[in-house]
Amino acid sequence: MSTVVLVAAVIAAGLLAGLFYAYSCSVLPGLARGDDKTFVEAMRGINVAIVNPVFMLTFLGAPLLAGVAIFLDPGPRPWVIAGFVFLVATLVITATLNIPLNNALENGGDDYAALRAQFETSWVRWNVLRTLASTAGFGCLVAALLTRRG
Repeated sequence: MSTVVLVAAVIAAGLLAGLFYAYSCSVLPGLARGDDKTFVEAMRGINVAIVNPVFMLTFLGAPLLAGVAIFLDPGPRPWVIAGFVFLVATLVITATLNIPLNNALENGGDDYAALRAQFETSWVRWNVLRTLASTAGFGCLVAALLTRRG
């Protein structure tokens, strides 16, 4: 059972890290090429679309599964704890930094240039940080799987 939980945590963490990495490498640079209205409306649409059961299961499931794995197998526990901490950091960054920016963008009216100016640089910065945190969490969980006894 402990192997199944750890593998599930690795998969969920990898999906999460990959999503934030894709934002960093393609979505945000692509949107940066557009005009202010296109940028704002696209981000508004993405912010609504991402709140779905599949994403939420991955977003919340990765740290939850890592947390459960801490108690199931003492062998790779330091790696699992580190992975758990990085994945919780990803949640905290998202909840305290990205989501408030998303909400301000959603409720900011239609002065697209001003909205973009208030949103883009900060949101991209925090997305890079959560990309690094989620990737570190994924890497730690992979290390736990690779160093697992038996």
